This record gives sequence, structure tokens and C-alpha cells, in this order.
Amino acid sequence: MAGMRPCLTAAPHICGTAGVPPITSAAATVPQYRSSDLRTREFGKSGLTTSVIGFGGWPMGRGQYGSFDDDQASAAAKLAYDSGVTLFDTAAVYGWGYGEELLGKAIKDFRKKIVLVTKGGRKWLEGNADRSRATVSDSSPEYLNHGIEESLRRLQTDYIDLYLIHWPDPSRPYSVPMQVLEEARRAGKIRYYGVSNFNSEMMADCLEHGRIACNQVGYHAFDRRPEAKTFPFVRKNGIGIMAYGSMAHGLLTGTWKADHKFGDDDWRRGGKNFGLTTWAPENLPKNVAVVEKLRKIAADQGKTLPQLAIAWVLGHPAVTVALCGAKQPEEVKEDVGGDWDMPVALREQINSLVLAEGSGAGKVGDPGP
Repeated sequence: MAGMRPCLTAAPHICGTAGVPPITSAAATVPQYRSSDLRTREFGKSGLTTSVIGFGGWPMGRGQYGSFDDDQASAAAKLAYDSGVTLFDTAAVYGWGYGEELLGKAIKDFRKKIVLVTKGGRKWLEGNADRSRATVSDSSPEYLNHGIEESLRRLQTDYIDLYLIHWPDPSRPYSVPMQVLEEARRAGKIRYYGVSNFNSEMMADCLEHGRIACNQVGYHAFDRRPEAKTFPFVRKNGIGIMAYGSMAHGLLTGTWKADHKFGDDDWRRGGKNFGLTTWAPENLPKNVAVVEKLRKIAADQGKTLPQLAIAWVLGHPAVTVALCGAKQPEEVKEDVGGDWDMPVALREQINSLVLAEGSGAGKVGDPGP
């Protein structure tokens, strides 16, 4: 089934609101989203449609992806919009809110024409000196409601198109955050809501108490864990998938060497990524060798390595959007070229290569993070 594709729209498409009850707040009147030169997909059966490539705002949090320049990142966001990207993703936890603030400034002139996504329910541990790490889930009504208000302020907007619970909170029933999000939707503060990093059992619980438009999960050629249970569940229940880490969090950019060293201001320096050891010192040389073979495969298709990686992600029928983080405009120019139809045989060739020669990758059926 991995070679099947969901319905695609090549022509400009304006998002609808099918199946969504009226929202009472005037602040949340239906936005007139811009049309896109990129293909578009709907988040499951929610009625919310967006470009297949989304702008990932994690690097905007600073202190997490190495060297960073605010002006370059803002220019990247603006170029993404000019290139047809209609979904922009961030989170309150990115840089203690700095990521939201910077993105809010960058999109100010076209905010009403895009699908703005942010995530909450994750807070920094008390007394944590390093603000880029060490967080814990908190989906209490008090924290979530406060977080929504703070995100609205930092993003300079009066509504959020899609609000996600960033990580599961095992300390309380999932009915709690679902009720908070439904109330926020009815109040016009958010238009749609969903989850991030939830497995199928967690989503089933959430569906007992509210609607989920989307689940944002890590997914790339070196991490196929969601294919076993998460993807079949969302397809059956009309939920969209927003895939983050499309380029394996940098590995599939092709810029790493076998002895690559991360700086102290880079979350990847520990060698672990969401339960995997793909770029741990003992595995990285093997995976860099695989990446070089993938680079050749990409060149044979007339594509760059990142464009191959993005098209691979979009090749799964459960995926609505492939998120692509960018710190500078040049990266955006390359990323939008990832919107192309990858032949089934080529996707299977990539799968076989990574499975046979990769090390520390997430296989189909492996437990998630």
C-alpha cells in the first residue's frame, strides 16, 4: 500500500470547512487562504486543505539547530509563502516562545492567507538553565488555556488555524485536553485541533472526546515506525498526517560527514533522535555511506538529495504535509522542488537500501519514541 497516493489537487484550491460546526467568534471567520502553486491535500476528512510542503519553524527557536540568523530565517519564511507554501508550523516550546515570536513577525503581512500551526502542552522544567532542552508535558486546563493565549500574543494573531497537543501527557485523561481544545475552538481562538507524537491507542481515546484533524509525527526514510499502526489508524479515521523531520533532521541534506560533530547549541549533539541512534558515532558512518548512494539515485532523477527525501515522505498515502525546516532562503528554493511524484519502484528501492545498509534506523513496526 505504500505506493498508493491520496487525492492531489494541482490547481489552486481554497480551504473548506466541511464537517466543522459554526464558530461563534467574529475573530474566527473563515479565512480566505491563498491558492498554491504546489499540490494540495486535505487533512483527512477535516475540510482543511494545504500545500503538501509546509514550513517547519523549529530552527527559529534558536539555540537548537546551530548557528542562526533571524533575518535569514525570516526571509526564508517569506520566500516559502511566495513559492506556494501555505502551511507554517511552530510551537510554544521552540526557544521559550522565541520561535513563535520570530515567525509571527515574518508572516505578519500574509498571516490571514495561510494555515498557521502551533503546538502547546509542553513546558520547561523549573530551574532549567538550558532553555533549549529538558521539557515536560502538561495538558492541564490551566496550562493549556494560558498557553493558547500566549501563543496568540507571540504570533500576533487573533486565531490559530490548527492547534496541536505537542506530546502526550500520561498524568491525566486525554478527555481533559480535548475538552480544552473544543472550548477554544468554539470560542474562535482556534479553528481546528489535533495532536502530535500520539500513537493509535492514544488517538482512539482522544476521538471519544473530540475531533482530531491531524497528528504530527516524525517520518522520513530512516524512520518508518509510524507505518505499522499510526498510518493505518489515521487513514481509517479521517485524520491527516503532518510529517516532521522530512530530511532525517539534517542527515538527508547530504552535508554531514562520517565524523560529523554537532555544536553545543545543537539538540542533535547527543547522538539520539526520538528513540533512534541514526547519527550516533557508531552508526553515522554507515548512514552517511547510504546517503551518498541516495544522492546518486536523486541525481539520476534530476533531483537533489533533499528533493528526493521530501518526495519519499509525500509518497505515503497517509501523509498530508511534509514539514521542511529552513534557516535561509536557499534551502526553501530547494525544498519546494520536493513536490514531485516518486514512482513506486523508486520508493521501494530506497526502502530496501536503507533497510539493508542503514544502521540505527526506525523500521516498520518498531516502537515509537
